[in-house]
Amino acid sequence: MAANVERKEYPISMRLPEADVAMIDRAASLRGRSRTDFVRDAAVRAAEDVIMEHRLVRMSPEGFADFVEILSRPAAPVAEMVELVSRRAPWEAGDGAKR
Repeated sequence: MAANVERKEYPISMRLPEADVAMIDRAASLRGRSRTDFVRDAAVRAAEDVIMEHRLVRMSPEGFADFVEILSRPAAPVAEMVELVSRRAPWEAGDGAKR
């Protein structure tokens, strides 16, 4: 008698319009992935995003007060961001020097 083996993979079947399959195949090819791998990764990533959006974060009243206090502080400039927004855009006239 055959032993019961726990199944580790479960098939999912979908019916898709040809245009959708063509787009998925093109994207999978650009990533160097098979259609199955590409669709599986995209579906799992989307599922993780939805689950994280609905995840409840619990904290003590004191922890929440600290959190709100930190968010209420004035923003401190980040030197790299200040420098970045000071640059000319590549499509602007000039040699790309600072404004």
